[in-house]
Amino acid sequence: MYDILTNYCEAKENESLSAHTTFKIGGTAKLAVFPDSAEALAGAIKTIKENKMNYILLGAGSNVLICENYFDGAAVITSKMAAAAADGEYIYADCGVPLNKLANLAKERSLSGLEFAYGIPGTLGGAVYMNAGAYGGQMSDVVYSSEYIDAATLETKTISRHEFAYRTSVYGKNKDYIMLSAVLKLKRGEKSEIEYQMNKNMAARREKQPLEYPSAGSAFKRGDGYFAAKLIDECGLKGCAVGGAQVSEKHAGFIINKNGASFSDVVKLIEHIQSAVYAKTGINIEREIKIIEF
Repeated sequence: MYDILTNYCEAKENESLSAHTTFKIGGTAKLAVFPDSAEALAGAIKTIKENKMNYILLGAGSNVLICENYFDGAAVITSKMAAAAADGEYIYADCGVPLNKLANLAKERSLSGLEFAYGIPGTLGGAVYMNAGAYGGQMSDVVYSSEYIDAATLETKTISRHEFAYRTSVYGKNKDYIMLSAVLKLKRGEKSEIEYQMNKNMAARREKQPLEYPSAGSAFKRGDGYFAAKLIDECGLKGCAVGGAQVSEKHAGFIINKNGASFSDVVKLIEHIQSAVYAKTGINIEREIKIIEF
């Protein structure tokens, strides 16, 4: 299996997954593969499926919490899929391209629409998957089309009309759809104004978010008529800790890996927060972090 996969891309045996997540938590995978193109990713998925091997898909690992058990399967990591190009008002990019790279490319071409994404520590694939958003923008505003491989049929297809909802998409609803690349449609703008907004957003992130600690970003979704972080703060949970995991004292919506947190630490803290908020407010706050267990 290892030898077959190396025909398509770089592969490593017994790879630590904690090194591939922003939480710095995770077990060891029997195999890790690093495709560097859409063709390589499609080839790797076909090989894995034909050999009936379990797999997980990771981009920047920025919205996931991975358990620490041994994974007897393949971790498909798209971080080497970094091709991106602009043509007119469109940007064509592989799923593994970091959002910061796309935002900077748009800025250099005086294209507006990705300012909100600057500073989000994820890839294009993950951002489309969860319809990532911030500062009044979201991926559904800019996605024009995308290409994917259907892991069930191993067919490669294109979506021209996407289904998006808050923090999810057609990819979130169809687990067999694996995005290969996407086309973004932006608008002409003034480079100086685009750069100003990007820098303003980044400054706000640095001021309000605990970027100095490993985390998975916002831990809970915004609800109908409320902000989870505000509820958590009002319940006096800032600084609350379980083992090495802590509710950030800087931003109550973030759970940070403050001191060697384990998977169990984070899960228990999430459950405690949900229970405490419900007990005081009657509101069930929904987890945004995707938990991956083996």
